[in-house]
Amino acid sequence: MRNFHQRPNIFVGQVNINVTNLNSSLEFYQKVIGFQVLEQTDRKAVLTADGKIGLLTIEQPVDVLPKEERKSGLFHFALLLPTRADLSVFLRHLSETGFRFGASDHLVSEALYITDPDGNGIEVYIDRPAIEWTWSNGEVKMVSDPLDVESLLGVSDMEWDGLPVDTIMGHVHLHVADLQKAEEFYTKGLGFTVVNHYPQAIFISTGDYHHHIALNTWQGVGAPKPQKNSVGINWYTLVFPNEEAIAKVIEQLQNLGSSYVVEDDLFVIEDPSGNKIQLTV
Repeated sequence: MRNFHQRPNIFVGQVNINVTNLNSSLEFYQKVIGFQVLEQTDRKAVLTADGKIGLLTIEQPVDVLPKEERKSGLFHFALLLPTRADLSVFLRHLSETGFRFGASDHLVSEALYITDPDGNGIEVYIDRPAIEWTWSNGEVKMVSDPLDVESLLGVSDMEWDGLPVDTIMGHVHLHVADLQKAEEFYTKGLGFTVVNHYPQAIFISTGDYHHHIALNTWQGVGAPKPQKNSVGINWYTLVFPNEEAIAKVIEQLQNLGSSYVVEDDLFVIEDPSGNKIQLTV
């Protein structure tokens, strides 16, 4: 299978979210999702699958606010497992814990959907081989059909032991205020390509992946961004092949009238809906 999360592609590396209670969230993310703790302070924990690379950071801000409705921001972040057997094991684990979840067959992938204790959306999925994806006029066919749960459960009878070490951040799905402005920003600015149109949503990628990022207006056109200390996404990282690629993107964004700041030696930008992005190599 082609690796869509390596150079020369641009892809999501890490996600940072707010939660209302760090300890209860840690229990969920370790016992239900299967993360390990890489680093931890009183109000922040960096979570990992392999013990080396941070994939998700959860933070409890001072005066944290519950998740706000009808806002831009996180719909879900998506953890990509290495094999169908891994998803089978995770599905059985979810069933045994009694934790509520959704399930869909998207043709390009098979996915399970969960929310954390604060309502942050999570997808855990596997990709079908890219050779099985159907493309027409530059768009990949995706649907939301019921998942064949019995078939998936039958793939493996291994015991669940947390996230596989090769788990990565497969994609991020965001609520935006204006789909046309978002499309211009992410395609003409960041260099992504639209690979699927969906009702009030687009899916974008590099390297012909089914999507590294999805954008929707399902919270309403014109949805304002949430307050800084509310539950939801703080930022996510986009991984570029080299510094030259970042410099090119910065120039393209400036041509669109977008600005940037530098934080901890990283270029940091915001999309037109206030979703914050760190650019890294």
